[in-house]
Amino acid sequence: MIQNPVLRGFSPDPSIIRAGDDYYIAVSTFEWWPGVGLYHSRDLKNWEQLPSPLRRASQLNMRGNPNNGGIWAPCLSYHEGTFFLIYTDVKSQKRPCYNTHNYLVWTDDIAGEWSEPVYLNSTGFDPSLFHDGDRKYLVNMRNGFKGILMQEYDHGKRALVGAVRTIFTGTDMGFTEGPHLYRHGGQYYLITAEGGTGYGHAVTVARAKDIWGPYELDPQNPMLTSRDDPSLPLQKAGHASMVKMQDGEWLMAHLCARPVEGRCLTGRETALEPLEWVDGWPRIKGGGHAPLTSFESPLEGVVFDAREEPDRDDFSGGVGAYYSSLRIPPGEDISASGGRLRLIGRETLFSNFRVTLLARRQKESGCTAEAGMIFTPEMIEHAAGLAYLYNNENFYLLIKTLADDDETPILRLVRSVKGSNWETLAEIRLDPHERLILRAENEGLTVRFYYAGDGGDAREIGDGFDSSFLSDEAAPGFTGAHFALYCHDAGNGGHAAEFTCFEVKCRK
Repeated sequence: MIQNPVLRGFSPDPSIIRAGDDYYIAVSTFEWWPGVGLYHSRDLKNWEQLPSPLRRASQLNMRGNPNNGGIWAPCLSYHEGTFFLIYTDVKSQKRPCYNTHNYLVWTDDIAGEWSEPVYLNSTGFDPSLFHDGDRKYLVNMRNGFKGILMQEYDHGKRALVGAVRTIFTGTDMGFTEGPHLYRHGGQYYLITAEGGTGYGHAVTVARAKDIWGPYELDPQNPMLTSRDDPSLPLQKAGHASMVKMQDGEWLMAHLCARPVEGRCLTGRETALEPLEWVDGWPRIKGGGHAPLTSFESPLEGVVFDAREEPDRDDFSGGVGAYYSSLRIPPGEDISASGGRLRLIGRETLFSNFRVTLLARRQKESGCTAEAGMIFTPEMIEHAAGLAYLYNNENFYLLIKTLADDDETPILRLVRSVKGSNWETLAEIRLDPHERLILRAENEGLTVRFYYAGDGGDAREIGDGFDSSFLSDEAAPGFTGAHFALYCHDAGNGGHAAEFTCFEVKCRK
């Protein structure tokens, strides 16, 4: 059986492809580096994360990007041995003045280095590339949700060519976005996301005999949604892509979310649906338009030994592909050697430019993070510890720093909600040079914080705190919560902390 979601915790806007017996999914990362999450499977059940296609600063510059900006809805495609990736770098989303820049990179080795980017356009986000014989077409929504645009792309010239046209204006659900084109049975099929990316989200289908249209609507639209049943465990179902399997059957990947008391701490995730063609339209196998929590694997018997993401990391193997940072690559500020991770402090978490943290996404509402830290602050501007955050405006920090006398080491628990000034929730005096174990335990919408020093017993700080504001609904946003190792030096920049371990363990 395949259990949904297959990618758990902050894995939205999936673009799925097949190359031979290998399946790949690319997902959005927004302001988190590296841009674009990339996953590989052969059995559709077990997925391992590969290095991102966008891992060089020359391919992506997100310094200064706003929260919820950055990488939106990448599109993977594969044609004649070459992998293509189109992505949007969102610099602003204030309506109607969007700044959404679309780029293309490619490679013959999906796990290797990808090309430098080719700029395409800035007319709208959610771009995708469709290969139709020896011709290629770019489709994207138009900013302001004014329909779906299409223009031919010439890869030899590395440029868009010919006229740009509106090929689809959407349905009454509105917010038409996420376009993908497919060809089946002599017709072109346009898959779009509609209804907004929240609880009204849906997938709609239209088809045409000519690629430029006109496109007729599926009479049973939407083909996928959870908008009409709030009791479904998978909500927000929408933004889909399709893939043809080895046996000719079709599969769909789409985003979904698992709310806890109306809050999604794990963000938008990726689920799969088996498809069948009925009267020339793609339908969820078995009928209906609700997302399935599980289904029989179409690749039963296929064995894929995915490299599992470890719960506990001692950094002896470097920094894994499952880590992320905010807006910038780790670079020289984050390094692993000798079984330790070194973080060189730069700007505080409120900055949109140079923040030093290394994060892992929260995959379940029940999740524990623990870190071992060695850190000696020398001024009140030095701090390091464990972060539990949604973004740089909604977070908890459990940090070691100095008291206002610039001499006494303390452990401080602080919180910011929607960019408010730090609120100090607790201060605990520490012994000088004390090594610390820091822990955060989230269950439902409550988080508890603990610390231990020099082999002592763990002590709880306070009596539990609200974590509901670290959710898509409350932030508000698109990314889900993260646990992170963190360091800042707001004095001169350059004071470092070391971490001996980092464990993030989730309970299904």
